[in-house]
Amino acid sequence: MKFHPKRLMAAFACVILAAATSTAQAEIGDIKVASGPSIGYLPYYVMEHHKLFEKHAKAAGLGDVKASYVAITGGAAMNDALLSGALEFSSVAVPAFLTLWSKTRGTAQEVKAASALNSQPVFMNTNNPNIKSVKDLTPKDRIAVTAVKVSVHAIIVQMAAAQAFGEANFAQLDSITVGLPHPTARDALLSKSGDVTVHMATEPFAAQELKSPGIHSVLSSYDVLGGPATVSLVVATSKFRQANPKTYAAFMAGLDEAIKLIDKDKKASAEIFVKATKSKASPAEVMEGLEDKKNPITFSTTPLHVMRFADFMAKAKTIQNKPASWKDLFFPEVHSLPGS
Repeated sequence: MKFHPKRLMAAFACVILAAATSTAQAEIGDIKVASGPSIGYLPYYVMEHHKLFEKHAKAAGLGDVKASYVAITGGAAMNDALLSGALEFSSVAVPAFLTLWSKTRGTAQEVKAASALNSQPVFMNTNNPNIKSVKDLTPKDRIAVTAVKVSVHAIIVQMAAAQAFGEANFAQLDSITVGLPHPTARDALLSKSGDVTVHMATEPFAAQELKSPGIHSVLSSYDVLGGPATVSLVVATSKFRQANPKTYAAFMAGLDEAIKLIDKDKKASAEIFVKATKSKASPAEVMEGLEDKKNPITFSTTPLHVMRFADFMAKAKTIQNKPASWKDLFFPEVHSLPGS
């Protein structure tokens, strides 16, 4: 049987197109990403506004796929959603991630960090004029954290307690911590009508509180950690990354572009955040946090001092497995970065 050259070429083209389509369809398609209302998630709001995942996914041949950014409060809820497959990318604070990494290490549900997301200060703000340092806290005080004992805010309290009262007494203030979402904790601190006298606040909530008479900051996480350190990470399962290499790469390319856009134009990025979150903060207040010289909020995929949290949590026996290096915690795509 003879094949006409044009028909043969057309058939060959169809085979190539079918193979390419099959490869694209083999990946997941649309993705869901955990986000939140604080400025620490600003890169995601910029990604969503400019449709950066969609841009890079299309360039990679994945077609018209989209990312949905889902508001989830608390590291534990984000971890559960990631493990259940309800999310493709979670965005948790370092302590919550370390707990999950330790539990899933070497298992079928193994979780690692794709990159860092932000370095931002956590402020210990209070409406009690008698509290000048951690040592002034009493059993009558209540410290609002997003989640008792496990959130980054709670771990910062423990680290501050260890520095003030000795390493063996790191949990001394745990009994006066209460779990509250940031907006609720802010309102409780400002009203001065409830039990909450201290809020471990991130921006823009910290700035809103400090503008109110009678509110002052006792310390920041940068004081406790000795300088800026990564607070939140982008996290995924090994299973998802292996099964969806193009989707994974497209999301990370979009994140990198968003960070560059923030660095290039902080004002426009602040406006995107305020509009998207319907924040009570103005763009100018958001800019204050981004441009704070002493306690700056920065965005980078490079991990910074993640091992400080790992070392502390291992000593406190909060995690059972201690990483030998920050690279144990991260997927290899970021291993060439100057992380710590």
